Amino acid sequence: MSSADAFPPATVIDDTVRWLERAVIGLNLCPFAKGVHTKGQIHYAVSAATDARELLQDLERELEALAEAPAAQRDTTLLIAPHCLQDFLDFNDFLELADGLVEALDLGGILQVASFHPQFQFEGTAPDDVTNATNRAPYPTLHLLREDSIDQAVEAFPEAEMIYERNMATLQQLGPEGWAALDVGPRCPFSAKTTGKMAGSA
Repeated sequence: MSSADAFPPATVIDDTVRWLERAVIGLNLCPFAKGVHTKGQIHYAVSAATDARELLQDLERELEALAEAPAAQRDTTLLIAPHCLQDFLDFNDFLELADGLVEALDLGGILQVASFHPQFQFEGTAPDDVTNATNRAPYPTLHLLREDSIDQAVEAFPEAEMIYERNMATLQQLGPEGWAALDVGPRCPFSAKTTGKMAGSA
């Protein structure tokens, strides 16, 4: 089975939307996500990249497309990479390249790149610590955001700095069993072995 067959783009997007609706919005991990989701302002792009170089090319394309698109039509982009950087440390290293690309494209202060990964792990935590799930998505995912939208969201939610602590408390209260019950893991074949114990696989 080819990697394209193992990770059909439609299934990858469906998995990501289910995670967004059940975890990010359902648990209110990001109070700003519901609005753009409801308005259809999230663009989902599935990368066919199999290495960091190819993914960087896809990221460049998506950054330029987001910068050119009207915010009312496309406020944010989720670039999903099911074929590469399954190791969290490799993915974490890639983020430096992503930030460098933003600057190279003269998009610093306009766009920024956040991230989610099925093996995400906060420094100082165990791999199966449930709080890591706050930043875990079904697949390695780059979140492209507009700086203006972030500023507007912070103005509308003046205690934005408290989101992190609230999310930790939410996941601790939910527990590993509660997170697993959300069923926000990947549906694609062969992906479960790469997602880690707390990735939300059924």
